[in-house]
Amino acid sequence: MTELNKPAYRITDLHEAERPRERLASLGPQALSNAELIAILLRVGVTGENAVQVGQRLLQQFGGLGGLHRAPFEELMNQHGIGEAKAAQIKAAIELGRRLTLESPEERPTINSPADAAALVQYEMSALEQEHLRVLLLDTRNHVLDIVEVYRGSVNTSQVRVGEVFKAAIRRNATALIVVHNHPSGDPTPSPDDVAVTRAFVQAGKLIDVDVLDHLIIGLGKHVSMKERGLGFA
Repeated sequence: MTELNKPAYRITDLHEAERPRERLASLGPQALSNAELIAILLRVGVTGENAVQVGQRLLQQFGGLGGLHRAPFEELMNQHGIGEAKAAQIKAAIELGRRLTLESPEERPTINSPADAAALVQYEMSALEQEHLRVLLLDTRNHVLDIVEVYRGSVNTSQVRVGEVFKAAIRRNATALIVVHNHPSGDPTPSPDDVAVTRAFVQAGKLIDVDVLDHLIIGLGKHVSMKERGLGFA
């Protein structure tokens, strides 16, 4: 069978207990990963990738749901295995979620611990191949207003512009934020640069009256809270 004649991978090729649609029906949508939810929209994969793997590829390619939301329609449409119809379904689903958040503030996630914050980004960020720095913007009740990516590349004081971290916070009138970045190696152990850049964030936040509640480092299946370790939060 030639490569062109091979059938696309379908969700039904997965074991029944692993199929996203069945898992959603039995456990609820909150139990599914972002890739599994995207797989339900896609329905079928491509040669060599089932729909969940295609979802994982898209999330990694665009830097998570926020990246998919910001990506130009044509760029998403031209991804292998997507096309116009599937790109439209993904864009529509993400936009509905965004509108629901805006209409229902009470539905926004509330951050009560570093683990709460890490849970929102752990799955996506642990799979990224380079360092990404994101900011969780919070209101006075620690409801998440938005998650914004502000930087890609090595996270150190010579590269990261501290002002960029607070630009979105000011625009959204956030009273607090949590900085998050990943270590592609999978080891979330803080580096000296991580400590230095955390100290810079905290000091800048005090100047503009935006509380930096924590700086999380995401590794493979685990995370480190700089605040809990007292690093950069003197």
